[in-house]
Amino acid sequence: MSRAFLVVMDSVGIGGAPDANQFYNGTTPDTGANTVAHIAQACAEGRAEEGRSGPLHLPNLDALGLGAATRLASNDVTPGLEAKPTGLWGCAREYSPGKDTPSGHWELAGVPVPWDWHYFPDTTPAFPAELSRAAAQAAGTVGILGDCHASGTAIIAELGAEHMRTGWPICYTSADSVFQIAAHEESFGLDRLLDLCKVLAPQLHEMKVGRVIARPFIGTPETGFTRTTNRKDFAIVPPSPVLTNWAQDAGRHVYAVGKIGDIFSMQGIDSLRKGSDAELMAHLSDLVDEAEDGSLTFANFVEFDSIYGHRRDISGYARALEWFDRELGAILQKLLPDDLMLLTADHGNDPSWIGTDHTREQVPVLIAGHGTGEIGRINFADVAASIAHHLNIPAQGPGRSFL
Repeated sequence: MSRAFLVVMDSVGIGGAPDANQFYNGTTPDTGANTVAHIAQACAEGRAEEGRSGPLHLPNLDALGLGAATRLASNDVTPGLEAKPTGLWGCAREYSPGKDTPSGHWELAGVPVPWDWHYFPDTTPAFPAELSRAAAQAAGTVGILGDCHASGTAIIAELGAEHMRTGWPICYTSADSVFQIAAHEESFGLDRLLDLCKVLAPQLHEMKVGRVIARPFIGTPETGFTRTTNRKDFAIVPPSPVLTNWAQDAGRHVYAVGKIGDIFSMQGIDSLRKGSDAELMAHLSDLVDEAEDGSLTFANFVEFDSIYGHRRDISGYARALEWFDRELGAILQKLLPDDLMLLTADHGNDPSWIGTDHTREQVPVLIAGHGTGEIGRINFADVAASIAHHLNIPAQGPGRSFL
């Protein structure tokens, strides 16, 4: 029986979204953003030399069709990504009205988002007074800190000391539909932070805010503050069954790697493995060795987005891509003859672009284990339908298999 491995390279977009002019970073539309192409161009021009050097080197992803998919999506030049593909490849566009994690993942799993997300205004305060009062009451404090749009690393540097002194939680948002709460793991307590997010999540989900995110950190005012890997997302449950449900309902074991469990609120998931991207790569490698016949493994590698894209770190993003490619090469060699591994992304986050938000882009669709050829331009939901086809399980939703 066949196995399937769906791997999301978080934010590894390839430009060319036809509606990019409707999505913005600040006052600048995302038209022309291209995560992969612009990183490749920066590397070729010597503008990404921190911790690495030279043209972008992704032989395994390029052989699967990354360069070809980028050119198909956007016609942009991709120096160093010019191989003739040996896999099945194409690009996918999103229907859902968002450029965020839930929108992208839900639609890749077969369910486009049927509503408009709620976004908080880029003002101070950013939150309605009743929401801020609810957050303080749930935390057992007089008030909250933050109440604004902010970078997560910047706001803990700015308010971490005051948070430790007062005990007030740091609440902030971004251009995504999120309500984030940062708190010190020791002085505030990790369990207390998770409980706070869990209590507030229903109210925010009712507002159609996609996620409440716990952002724990450690450190001191003297040494500085660092976010930990104990982040947890409390996301809205998808409005209808997704790929993980389809597989589980058909009696297949479903493995989640990374933040997939949080994104889908553990719907249709039997086993969960978490950690840093390096740890997640080890988990993925182990599952290629161990996952049973007929199983689905759904993985997300988030650090392209969380560490490098939002911080507009071109060199770091390039290093992360090259590391991922090296590790992927060893994993591809272990796939069984009937296995399918599909690599894609949920949105873009062009590190050369203005602002710090995601960018509305098409994404690559790269398939190992199903021959060679071009699948052309497809829709996000076609990914789920195609994996269901490979696993020989019933599919739902608007997607159509390209296999």
